[in-house]
Amino acid sequence: MFGISNNRRQDRSVFLTALIFLIFSGFTFAQADKKFIREGNREYDKEKFSESEISYRRAIDKNKESSDAVFNTGDALYKQKKFEEAGKQFIENHNMNEDKKKKSSSLYNLGNSLLMANKVQESIDAYKGSLKLNPKNAEGKYNLAYAQDLLKQQEQQKQQQQQNQDKQDQNKDQQDKKDQKKEDQNKQDQNKNQQQQQQQQQPQEISKEDAERVLNALANDEKNVQEKVKLAKALKAKVRTVKNW
Repeated sequence: MFGISNNRRQDRSVFLTALIFLIFSGFTFAQADKKFIREGNREYDKEKFSESEISYRRAIDKNKESSDAVFNTGDALYKQKKFEEAGKQFIENHNMNEDKKKKSSSLYNLGNSLLMANKVQESIDAYKGSLKLNPKNAEGKYNLAYAQDLLKQQEQQKQQQQQNQDKQDQNKDQQDKKDQKKEDQNKQDQNKNQQQQQQQQQPQEISKEDAERVLNALANDEKNVQEKVKLAKALKAKVRTVKNW
């Protein structure tokens, strides 16, 4: 349904011999562009689209006001899949014409070019403009409906992709928080272990009361030792006074 409109025409004008002599120079210039248009049409029909584009452009060089040459150049570019370049030709042709049917054909082909270039919203606007000028264009209606459905699908797909991305971002945030919490806990455990090791390596300080108790205990031990020494000396002395009968 994405065929493009075709305005190629055959030159059917018949001129009288007398008029040819009177307006020969002007007639020759006016017909130069049509000659290249006819050549382009023959090449186009043989699917030699690159050659037909060249012929149509030569027709434009001969006559800048040839809207048919501009339109046909767009056709040839479209067939070569040069959709953006083709669209420019159809826009130019639309601006050159006053005839509603021709303007509608330009917008219809512009819509096709934009759609093939994946500019769906722009193609919808072009189809609507074409149908406004020619509401009976059945292909235009079909292509408009197709483009609208395609746009809806793209929007739904984009929305789904955004939801998936949001979900991935949320999961990543949660995982990052878990990793950060685990890392913080590991740091706390490491710091605690280091503090315990430092405490074990450093001499423990005792309170004043504990120090006094230790000193008193040592003093008591020393006193007990001295008493034991005195007792031992006394016993020894007694042993020496015993007579040996």
